[in-house]
Amino acid sequence: MTEGGRRAAVAALCLAVLAAVAGASLAVGARAVPPAEVWRALTDFAGSDDHLVVRDIRLPRTILGLCVGAALGVSGALIQAMTRNPLAEPGLLGVTAGAGFAVNVAAVLGVAASQVGTLLASVAGAALAALAVYAVGRTSPLRLVLAGVALSAVLMGVSLGLRLMLPDVFDRYRFWSVGALAGTERTPLLVPVLVIAAAVLAAVVVAGPLEALGLGEHVAHALGARVARTRAAVLLLVTVLAGAATAVVGPILFVGLIVPHLARRLAGGSVRWLVAHTAVLGAALLVAADVGARVLLPTGEVQVAIVTAFLGGPALIWAVRRHGARAL
Repeated sequence: MTEGGRRAAVAALCLAVLAAVAGASLAVGARAVPPAEVWRALTDFAGSDDHLVVRDIRLPRTILGLCVGAALGVSGALIQAMTRNPLAEPGLLGVTAGAGFAVNVAAVLGVAASQVGTLLASVAGAALAALAVYAVGRTSPLRLVLAGVALSAVLMGVSLGLRLMLPDVFDRYRFWSVGALAGTERTPLLVPVLVIAAAVLAAVVVAGPLEALGLGEHVAHALGARVARTRAAVLLLVTVLAGAATAVVGPILFVGLIVPHLARRLAGGSVRWLVAHTAVLGAALLVAADVGARVLLPTGEVQVAIVTAFLGGPALIWAVRRHGARAL
C-alpha cells in the first residue's frame, strides 16, 4: 500500500471510531435508547420521550464534547510540536488553569454573565498564563513543565479560595469548576463551535511552518520559515483552543497529553496529519470518556474531568518512563 493509501485508510478508521463513539453517546445513559430509535429521532422526530432525550439533551452534549475534545487534542499537539517536549499539554503548562482563574475573576467582577464575556475572559487568562510560563521556562523543557505546574497550583488554589469565600456567586459554576459536560445541554453552541472550528483550521495551516521548526531554528530559517511568527501563531492558537474549551465545560486535563501520543505514529512524522488525527481522536476520546462517566456508577454520573484524569495519570507516568531524560 502506498503512503497516500495508508494515510487515507488510517483517516477512514479514525472517522469510523469517531462515528461509533458519537452514536454511543446518543444511545447510552441513564435512559438507554435503541440505535434504531436514535436514528429516527434524528431523521423523523416524533416528540416521544426517547426522541426528546436524544434531540434536546444528548445531541447538544455530544456536539459540545466533540468540539471540546478536538480543541484540547489539537492544542496539545501544537504545544508539543513547538516545544519538542512530549510531556507538554495545556493543563500541565498552566494554560487551562489560567483560563479557569480568569473565568472565576470575571464572575466576581460580574463580567462573565454572557457566553461571549466568559469566552473572552477565558482566552485572555489562557494567553497571560501561556506567556508567563513561556517567559520563565523557554530555555529548558524541564523549566517549562515546572513553571506550568507551579502556576497551575497557585491559580487553582486562588480559584478555590474565591469559590469558598463567595459561594453564592459561584453556585452556577459547581459543575463547571470540576470540568463536566453534564449540565451543558442548554449551552448555546454557535459561538464556541465557530471559534474552535476556525482555530482548528488555522492549526492545519500553521502546521507546515511548525514542521520546519521541528527540524531546528537554523534549518527552519534556511527553509524560509518565519520562526518568531510561527511561535506566536502557535501560542495564540493554543490559548484560543484551550481557553474556548475551558470557558464552556471547565478545566479538563490530560486530553492534550494522551491524544498526541496516540496520533503520532498514525501521522507518520507529518505535523499536518498529526493535527488532523488529534482533532478526530481528541473528540472521540472526550466523548468516550463522557459515555463512561454516565455508566461508571449506578447512583449517578461522574464528571468527565475525573475520567480523563484517571486515564491521564497512567499516561503521564508512561510518557515520563518512555522518554526519560530526553523529555526533560
